[in-house]
Amino acid sequence: MKAKISLNPDAGLVKAVRDGLEHTGGYCPCRLERTDATRCMCQEFREQINDPGFEGYCHCMLYYKSYPKEEDAQ
Repeated sequence: MKAKISLNPDAGLVKAVRDGLEHTGGYCPCRLERTDATRCMCQEFREQINDPGFEGYCHCMLYYKSYPKEEDAQ
């Protein structure tokens, strides 16, 4: 089953995180270190996307990984 990646439905949170991304040059505003691993979409969430057992938000809650419900997949 293919995962779906979507933005958090909270527009205020999305704006705050995007403002933070702009301020940090594209690095996760929730992390202190500025490395390739913390550039949005961060390495941690990319690994979670590849994990079939993970469903949930990325570290800063900008993105959400979900799977279609059985009735939606038909």
